[in-house]
Amino acid sequence: MTLAEYFETPETVLPQELIDGVVAVADAPSVYHQRSLFRLGMALQAHADAHDAGEVLLAPVDVVLDADRPLVLQPDLLFVGRSRAAIVRERVWGAPDLVVEILSPDVRIGRLDQRVRWFAEYGIREIWLYHQLDERMDLLRCADGNVVAQMSFWPSDRVNSQVLPPMTQTLGAMLHVR
Repeated sequence: MTLAEYFETPETVLPQELIDGVVAVADAPSVYHQRSLFRLGMALQAHADAHDAGEVLLAPVDVVLDADRPLVLQPDLLFVGRSRAAIVRERVWGAPDLVVEILSPDVRIGRLDQRVRWFAEYGIREIWLYHQLDERMDLLRCADGNVVAQMSFWPSDRVNSQVLPPMTQTLGAMLHVR
């Protein structure tokens, strides 16, 4: 399928991505997944607003990483800094500054290692992976198309982002855990 054909498909709230011309669709996420996503999205947008830093968007939102390939992904959450706001139109055209994936026990679209590789390759600066069962956030820093650092944060920790202004809330407070 071409990018133009993908854009002509009916609008849906189910996760749907275009990977090398093939559409992949997943079942709707669980309530626990959506609850975590909503809480994190609200906390990050409030933080971004307090610092006039940029915009947080929740899935499903198409992120066109490569129009020629074509490669369109829908991360669970994304952040685009104010200085790069022009990439946000009816879709996001290019790499957000930060993406978050809420990792569910059930596999969604594709393999996590592929997604991380694509996110890094196309210029996303930080990838946050929230492990619901462990209540742990892994933060991957990317540069020059590769993951260059990884750190883990637990509910009592403040997430140490280089993309967002310094966090004042703990991970647990953002997600309403512990």
